[in-house]
Amino acid sequence: MKEMGKRLKGLRESMGLSQMKMAEILGLKQPSINRYEQGTATPTVENLRKYADYFDVSMDYIFARTDNPEGKLYAHQPKALAGNREMRQFIELCFDPSSPYNERLKETMLRMLEEMQE
Repeated sequence: MKEMGKRLKGLRESMGLSQMKMAEILGLKQPSINRYEQGTATPTVENLRKYADYFDVSMDYIFARTDNPEGKLYAHQPKALAGNREMRQFIELCFDPSSPYNERLKETMLRMLEEMQE
């Protein structure tokens, strides 16, 4: 249980999240997050799924059965084409339109997709 707590804490810290923010994201309470990380309480299966989905890691990684964090999205490699209308719509939804970097981020993403095609 201590190793799982270390993994959960490491995941949270790798994203620069406080326990309070992690609790908010997962819909939990901060003291619960603290107990999980200290190894004094075990998250429910539902809460473990929330962690795995949020950080895109496998449950085996959380349980310290493997050091390979690959989750379901790591293996997913869509055939992304910058000229694809659906992909352009998806990219439009990815970035905050009120951000001063919105256009630059979209352009960069499209450029990266074009490079993948080559």
